[in-house]
Amino acid sequence: MPRFEFDLELTPEQFLEYYRGHVRTVRARATNGLVVEFPAALLQRFLTPEGIRGRFVLTCDEQFRHPRMERVPPGPEARAPGPSG
Repeated sequence: MPRFEFDLELTPEQFLEYYRGHVRTVRARATNGLVVEFPAALLQRFLTPEGIRGRFVLTCDEQFRHPRMERVPPGPEARAPGPSG
């Protein structure tokens, strides 16, 4: 099953173009250097007031159909430090 991992940062204004019907797909460069293109609708559930930010994984079947998007949880270095002592 093909798997593409990439970082993405979209502002709410950029994603608004999807709602307006001006944009249907998003392109991103995967960590392996390939450029992947996928339906913008896959990102809708990740939209926050700050936009869409994070590392994502796109998977699909062997014919590159039936795409599925998941967010990769941030690693310990991305989290705020906890209280000490």
